[in-house]
Amino acid sequence: MTVVNIHEAKTHLSRLVARVARGESFVIAKAGKPLARVIPINAKDSPEDRLGFMKGETRVPKDFDEMGRDEIASRFGTAK
Repeated sequence: MTVVNIHEAKTHLSRLVARVARGESFVIAKAGKPLARVIPINAKDSPEDRLGFMKGETRVPKDFDEMGRDEIASRFGTAK
């Protein structure tokens, strides 16, 4: 993925937006540290598309809150 600094992004915003419109994405960085990812509005990996993407794929056991209770207690010295 292309990384551009803030100054470059401001200078070439029109070009960068055109690239995003063609389906590309890029990261805006400041002093080499990534700050933001710019993706096409209809990108498959946008947060709105990912929310709940595993719905119905997993199951939480009824005894989830008790799993490993004895081992955890023994490791912390609180075993009965």
